[in-house]
Amino acid sequence: MTAGFSGEVAQYYAKYRRGYPPQVFDALQETFQLSQADTVLDMGCGTGQLTLPLARRVRSVVGVDPEPDMLHLGRQAAQTQEIRNATWVLGADTELPALGELLGEQSLALMVVGQALHWMRHEELFHAAAPLLRTGGGIAVISNGTPLWLQDTPWSRALRACLEEWMGTRLTATCGTSSHDRLRYAEALRSAGYGGVREMAVEYRDELTFDQLYGGVCSAMPAERLPAPDEPDILAERILQALPTGEPFTEEVRVTILVGQAQTEHRNTP
Repeated sequence: MTAGFSGEVAQYYAKYRRGYPPQVFDALQETFQLSQADTVLDMGCGTGQLTLPLARRVRSVVGVDPEPDMLHLGRQAAQTQEIRNATWVLGADTELPALGELLGEQSLALMVVGQALHWMRHEELFHAAAPLLRTGGGIAVISNGTPLWLQDTPWSRALRACLEEWMGTRLTATCGTSSHDRLRYAEALRSAGYGGVREMAVEYRDELTFDQLYGGVCSAMPAERLPAPDEPDILAERILQALPTGEPFTEEVRVTILVGQAQTEHRNTP
């Protein structure tokens, strides 16, 4: 499933995309020795699911995304949470060198990429990030669990069948969450000169309401396939009828954190 993350899709994304448990940020802080002196870059930040929790642990965070609606909602969330050290920048992964010019002599402690790397040219991104990082800093590629429609549960299989009928195509894309994807990313990090490449994981169980399940699906749905706001929500009704009755929508979430650390200092730290 693909989406042009704007309009109603962005609204679903902000409200229903699952966040990250605190253990993820604990692991990042320990691995990269993050402190209140550090700056972090969140590439493909969306509405701030990584940006905002990280902002509470460092001096500043820069969230970069190519979709204005996503940045607008991230900015709103920051205001609601009274987070004032997050900066929101309209841009794509290919513009990282230009962002480096704006940073001047300031080194990054960390660049994180959430479940967005499959949209990017990851080999080029890893190479472009290296000159911006302080020694001991690095990159973290974070996969936030298997997509709702690809899980090994009765409700997920029923959901997938319903969505494939609605979309008229098979849904096989893993959105960068598969072990094969992570092996490719790990090899690309090593090829770009990063050391200490390894994977950590945080696992937990969650039980979704139907609204959470449906909202999560809509956050990844092409906008043109969503029912119009002024029409009956036929898709929600179809999904509800397709799902097993009397069973909870339980998912086993495995968040993976693939890290690679910079080996040399390229900039003067303040």
